[in-house]
Amino acid sequence: MRKLIVTNIISLDGHHEGQGNDVMALPMDAFFDSHNAERLRAAGTLLLGRKSYEMFKDFWPSLADDPEKVATFTDDPEQREVMREISRLNNAIEKVVVSDGLTADRTAPWTATTRIVARAEAHQRIAELKRGQGGDILVFGSRTLWNDLLAAGLVDELHLMIGAAVLGAGTPAFADGKTPPLRLLGTRSQEGSDNFLVRYAVGSGDERRH
Repeated sequence: MRKLIVTNIISLDGHHEGQGNDVMALPMDAFFDSHNAERLRAAGTLLLGRKSYEMFKDFWPSLADDPEKVATFTDDPEQREVMREISRLNNAIEKVVVSDGLTADRTAPWTATTRIVARAEAHQRIAELKRGQGGDILVFGSRTLWNDLLAAGLVDELHLMIGAAVLGAGTPAFADGKTPPLRLLGTRSQEGSDNFLVRYAVGSGDERRH
């Protein structure tokens, strides 16, 4: 049984992005990148909504082979190498996109590693993926998708990096509605970062044993 893990950065006041859908309002530092690389190493499938998929494929593919471009994002040599590793991992991993609007001709340069699943079929297909063999099923970004999967009981763990920023407005991380019980798995900080990682299992211990 494969785990479905959602990993996201949120603001201290619980926002997934700032006003005007500004994800760059969140402090995506070296700790954030190193955690994402760690999760990608353990993953076999990257599960995304259309919006996050299109944003990622416009940003990540070229960074692996373009150190000069990476250098425009950070002065930290270690973070540059981590970003290039994330690029390589994103390029290679199987990607499943839940969308009714995305078509194969809009998936380059990730066409060979991308599979599109219709929204109506998403729960069934993702449940099938979880029953299969392989690494974790990993969700980055994709707030609408992971909130739907959370409500459907398909998410196993939430890894939330609490960013040292108060946005005051924007998109809340959690959608309206009932959130399943969460059980703390652990926390982590990193020297030099003001961000803080919190990991939860979804569902109480008793629920998860049944």
